This record gives sequence, structure tokens and C-alpha cells, in this order.
Amino acid sequence: MGTGSGTALTAHQLIGLLVDPGGFRGWDEPPAVDRPDPGYRASLDRARERTGLDEAVLTGVGSIDGRPVALIASEFGFLGGSIGVATAERITRAVERATAERLPLLALPVSGGTRMQEGSAAFLCMLRITAAVQAHRAAGLPYLTYLRNPTMGGVFASWGTLGQLVLAEPGARLGFLGPRVYEELRGVELPPDVQRAETLAGQGLVDAVVSPQELRELLRRTLAVLAAAPPSPPTDPTASPTPAPVPTHGHPDAWDSVLRTRRPDRPGTRELLRHTAEELVLLDAPGGRGGALVRALALLGGRPVLVVGQQRQTPEHERPFTAADLRAVRRTARLAEQLGLPLVTVVDTAGAELSAQAELDGIAVEIAHCLTTLLALRTPVLAVLLGQGSGGGALALLPADRVIAAEHAWLAPLPPEGASAIVHRDGAHAAELARAQGIGAHRLAEVGLVDEVVPELPDAAEEPAAFCARLGQAVGAALGALSATTEADRLADRAVRHRRLGDLR
Repeated sequence: MGTGSGTALTAHQLIGLLVDPGGFRGWDEPPAVDRPDPGYRASLDRARERTGLDEAVLTGVGSIDGRPVALIASEFGFLGGSIGVATAERITRAVERATAERLPLLALPVSGGTRMQEGSAAFLCMLRITAAVQAHRAAGLPYLTYLRNPTMGGVFASWGTLGQLVLAEPGARLGFLGPRVYEELRGVELPPDVQRAETLAGQGLVDAVVSPQELRELLRRTLAVLAAAPPSPPTDPTASPTPAPVPTHGHPDAWDSVLRTRRPDRPGTRELLRHTAEELVLLDAPGGRGGALVRALALLGGRPVLVVGQQRQTPEHERPFTAADLRAVRRTARLAEQLGLPLVTVVDTAGAELSAQAELDGIAVEIAHCLTTLLALRTPVLAVLLGQGSGGGALALLPADRVIAAEHAWLAPLPPEGASAIVHRDGAHAAELARAQGIGAHRLAEVGLVDEVVPELPDAAEEPAAFCARLGQAVGAALGALSATTEADRLADRAVRHRRLGDLR
């Protein structure tokens, strides 16, 4: 079957693209299940002769850039990659072995779903596979999936989409109900783009759409981040990182800061990561690349972290922060907890989407859920207030153990023009309101939100590389201090911190 990336690859061909030469060792034993039905037995025999495989899946261990990885690769040429009882047992044993040997696991499904010739017994095996995958994830081990064309039915609704990172082949058909079945049941055709990988990426259900030829490099970088040993903790784990020097020219004018953060050439979240990360895996955001959300695996200060941040808005590139973005924030936070990694949030937004559709999508509810998710997260949380911090869209990413702010960053319930419209019934008093509301980074430090202010000399847009380097150094130091504390102490400190927010120090 063709795909958006060209001719479909067999399981052996795809494994050959991904692993180091000569680096794959199979784990499979011949299926032991007898098939009394002669028609089904003949179908199996033809599939074996056509593919050279004895089942619809290959399992084993390989290496990617020298790092061992367990692999499960479906073969569509074998009865459409369908999952029977013997197939499920092979997959389950591979997952269990990967867990026992503490290996990251890469699943490469391509399947029409459950094998119809085996009915309910095969269908129920999705539970067997899912339980094994859940145990693997609960052990703190990476489980990555790459959905190929097509991945349908029970496979899509279980182990195919349970990856901590869910990647997909360009143009792949991905979904629960096959188009022929849909047409038979409903009497109309399924819209062609509903089940496409790119559509699902736009909904935040797929993390990245990547061709088979590009997959090895993405996996190499992902495994490099996940396998990185964090730096040694400070000798005194209670010591706080040395704060960046406070500018000597006095606190910036709040309205001037607002204008500076709106400059189109000011570095945003993506630029910050590209300047500071030693290794970086950028993931697609809802809405595709260039959307309002940035999600990434990164090495920051030698420490593996998950990053979720807002990509700044400019008049030329409006990026409303949506309910789908907020759901992706929570998914990233949960992933950080599963992998035991610190979470870094980056705040730089003119605000959440304001529209009738946003109300129907439950954007306010999603903000509330983000707050509770981050407040309860067991791993360290570091927030970076990078630039604009407007409204609930900014607040959703600010619950943290520590907050670092750029010198001209600000936080307000509304943009100053909106506050002026409420207080004065016009926008002409925006500068006055900005100064009166205490929205600047130094004033935020006085009420307990900001712990460290990173200088801009005089403006991040004028010295982007140097500014990002200073901010990156502060992030690395703060992560080191947070990671040196025990979980119990960190959560207790977090509760005290948020209980006191808003009180003048």
C-alpha cells in the first residue's frame, strides 16, 4: 500500500533504515497455535510464503547510534498486519522482555486491526498487550510509537497510540473505524482528511509527522536526551543557585517593557531553545509547526528535560493559545512525570483565544486543569516568564517550584489596553494602567512569583544570543538546585510558595 512518503516499507526494510548496520537481533519463536480451519490455515500459509515471515510482526533488539532499543515492527503484507492471538502473544512477550531488560521500546505498527478470522479471542488480546505496555511505562521506561499507513482499529485504539511520544508517517491513515466499514454502516463516505496523520497532529493526538528516512535521526536525538545522565548535584543540596546580577539602572518602566516584548525581532521560545539546548527534539504543536505551542525534549545544562512553551505573537503572526494547546500542555506534564524528568514551561503569550469556538472548546476549563496538573506534578517544575504574560493563557503555565523572568517580561490579567478599557472605558490609559498594576518582573518578585530576574542589556532583541545564554545559565542552575531536593521537600515548599503568592515580601 502506498503512503505519503512513497512505496511502503516491509518490516525488515524499516528496521534496516533505523538500526545500526548488523545491529538487529530477533527474539521471535515459531507460533505454537494450531489453526483447524482449512481456509484460514491456507491464508496463513500464503502470507508466510509471500512475506517470508511466520507472523504479522517482528520483534527483537537493535541499536540506534550505539544505544540498545527493543523493536516491534508490524508487516502489512502478512494479512494486513492484523493481530491474532499468536501475534499478540509475540508482542506481549517482547514488551515484557524489554521491561525486564530495562530497554526503551519502539513500536512500529501498521495494521488493519484485529484479525477477523479469530474473532473475540484476538480482539481481547488488545488488553493483554496494553497491560504489558502499561507495566513498561510504569517502570519509567520510554515507549515510543511510529504509526504507519494504515494503523487502524484495535491497534490504533490500544498499543499504537500509548507511546509517550506518538510519531506518524506522512499521509498515513490512522483511525478506529476503516473507511469501508464506515461507508457500509453509515451509507456515506468518510471525509478523506479525517483520518490523516497531519490532521491528527493538528488536534494534538500525534506529536510529530516524520518520514521513515528522517525517523532514525529523530530517534537518535530522542534517545540521547532520555539516556543522558544528569549532572552531579551541588555539594550542598540546600544551596540556591547564584542569582543573575540585578541591573543597576533601576527597574524598567512597565509600559516600556510591554512595548519591548512586542518587538517582532525579540527571541521567543523556539529561539531560546535553539540557543541554549545541547540536544533538542522539537515536536509538532497542535495546529502544526509555527503554532502557538512549542513542545520539546531537550538537554539544558546537561540535564534531560521536557519543555512546553508559548511561541510569542506578533502582529504579523497571530498565534491564539487554544484549548487544544492547553490539553497538550497537560499531556506534556504527565509525560514528564512518567519519565521522571523536570518540566520547564515558557510563558510568552498575548493571551488565550477569545472566540465563541474557544468557549465551546472549554478553554477556561482547560486553564483550570492545567493549574491543577502542574500544582500536583511530582517532578520539578521550572517556569520561565520570557516576555508577554497576558491573562489565563499565561497563568496556566506558571504554577512552578521556581520562576525565572526576563527583565522586561510582564504578567497581567489583561493586556494594558484591555485593562484601560475596563477601568477608563477607553484604551488611552494603557501606559498608566501598566505602571499602576505592578506587572513588571521586579514587582512580580516583590509579591512572590518571580525568584530571579535575568538582565537584558538593554533589550533581548538587541543581543539575542547573549541574552539567551544568560537565561540558559540561570535555567541550568535552577534545575540543578531543584533536582537536588527530595520530592517530599519540593512538594511541601511548592504548597507554601503558592499559599503566599500575592503577599508583598
